[in-house]
Amino acid sequence: MHDYLLSLALGVVEGVTEFLPVSSTAHLRISEALVGVNLGDGYWKMFTIVIQLGAICCLPIYFRARIAAFLRSLAEARREGRSILGHPLTLTLLAFVVTAVPSLLLVKVIGKHLESLVVMGTSLVLGGVVMWLVDWLFARGALHTRTERMEGMGLLQAIWIGFCQIASAVFPGTSRSMATIAAGQLAGMTRAAALEFSFFLSMPTMVAATGYDLYKTLREGQSSALGGAAMTAHAWAVLALGFVVSFVVAYAVVAWFMGWVRRRGFVPFAVWRILAGAAVLLWMTGGAR
Repeated sequence: MHDYLLSLALGVVEGVTEFLPVSSTAHLRISEALVGVNLGDGYWKMFTIVIQLGAICCLPIYFRARIAAFLRSLAEARREGRSILGHPLTLTLLAFVVTAVPSLLLVKVIGKHLESLVVMGTSLVLGGVVMWLVDWLFARGALHTRTERMEGMGLLQAIWIGFCQIASAVFPGTSRSMATIAAGQLAGMTRAAALEFSFFLSMPTMVAATGYDLYKTLREGQSSALGGAAMTAHAWAVLALGFVVSFVVAYAVVAWFMGWVRRRGFVPFAVWRILAGAAVLLWMTGGAR
């Protein structure tokens, strides 16, 4: 496949799946496997990380008004001597720390599982079942909902969501958004509140994760293409195209998804996860024969 067409296709896959609860990591790895991208090549490993950063960059722009309002309320609380422990930004950072520390300690396990399509397929199926069950309980009113907005969250909710997100770091295919959304619903948050917190938590989590991956890739120098002198105009153009496409598509998906969740649930995404995961497992089983 032509490099520009490949960059465009992978940018769309990343942009569509990064913030939907279907696992962008699994979909990107599966897409790369289908088109024959060599993940042992340092340039394409770097490309994968860069387009993930492209998707992440859409969040601070989309939520700029909410972020500005939170920063103002945080500053007011500090000026007035009020506790900021329960502030939405503080809770976001707390959940991030709860996720980041164990994930860093488990980095060897994460690395071992990262390229396994069997792990990804299994995680897609199991995550889809969990999401379907949680959303079914939510729709039936079996889950007590007491938090309508992020402003109403508590410390235990943030810690619980951060803890549940660890699974998505250790087992690719779980999906960070699936883990945080399902955990939020189980902790008494509405679908919209759980989704918004998932987006806010994605910002520090994904910047840290992709930043660390990019650092490792550049440091290891797995390909001469990673050297600044070896990066041709063509290589930079392919990289830039993937970044921009991922950013634009992810921005549109975030805007659409926020509206969707306010009117509907997550069952269609759960069904997609189960079908996609089953297809991957059948593919891998067939390839092993």
